[in-house]
Amino acid sequence: MSQTEIQSRKGASIRGTLSGQSLGLILGILPLVSFMGVFFFWPLWSVLWNSFQDNLGAFTLSNFQLALAEPYKTAFSNSISLGLISAITSAIPGAAIAYVIESRGGQRLRQFVASISGVLSTTGGVPLAFMFIAAYGAEGSATAVLRAFGIDIYSGNFTLYSLAGVIFVYSYFMVPTMVIVFSPAVHGIRREWHEAATNLGATNAQFWRRIGFPLLFPSFISSLLLLFAAAFSAYATARAMTSGSVALVPLMIGNLVDGNVINDQMNLGKALAMGMVFVSLVAMIPYLLIQRRASRWQ
Repeated sequence: MSQTEIQSRKGASIRGTLSGQSLGLILGILPLVSFMGVFFFWPLWSVLWNSFQDNLGAFTLSNFQLALAEPYKTAFSNSISLGLISAITSAIPGAAIAYVIESRGGQRLRQFVASISGVLSTTGGVPLAFMFIAAYGAEGSATAVLRAFGIDIYSGNFTLYSLAGVIFVYSYFMVPTMVIVFSPAVHGIRREWHEAATNLGATNAQFWRRIGFPLLFPSFISSLLLLFAAAFSAYATARAMTSGSVALVPLMIGNLVDGNVINDQMNLGKALAMGMVFVSLVAMIPYLLIQRRASRWQ
């Protein structure tokens, strides 16, 4: 057999192997692509397409013009403020709890905290609103206990049915969510790295400033964005707490889509939904920049 035939057969064998691997890869990701197409890309495209149509199906930009005017402009401002404040006030204590549990706690304590956090992070909607109204309402049980100690949370402008009240309620499930999503990143900081830095003369503060925090920062930002998205798009809890008295984009969309308040403006609600998608995409830009810089640093 000539050298040319041997090389030809090797090439054919390699091409056959690559074709088999490519086919296996396609078959492997096909269920995921199908799922994403049916439950994400197709609904997103449908909302985008209908947001540029009027009630008669003709192309129009009026839906987006209305979405940028009042009262929807205020609703976007309130929703973004709600997402940012809730994310920041929940991410910091959640990260601290995750650090203490992962660095100081044992295996049983970590499992217990993970179980409790999993339960608390999935509690929301009307049951959560009822819990806080019963506890921290004007005549709630926790409010009465605080008054007995001379603390009246309603002595100022605070009310549970305002934007500040919704932020307070959201912390119930957002702090545990931060503990769940940030704990793996803290667990990934190996003790050997700290020991090696100490042997090289670094203090504990220097280790965290130069090694620990740079490694955890991208995970912290990604967790922060997850909390922002959760608060920015939450509907049921805010609706039950405020009854629509606080202008929030998800509540506005609900009113427009179900037709109970304003008829024949469903496409305006879809334009507002695309506005929420745009805000979410803009929120991803800092994370992508930080992730790129972190990967370059590593």
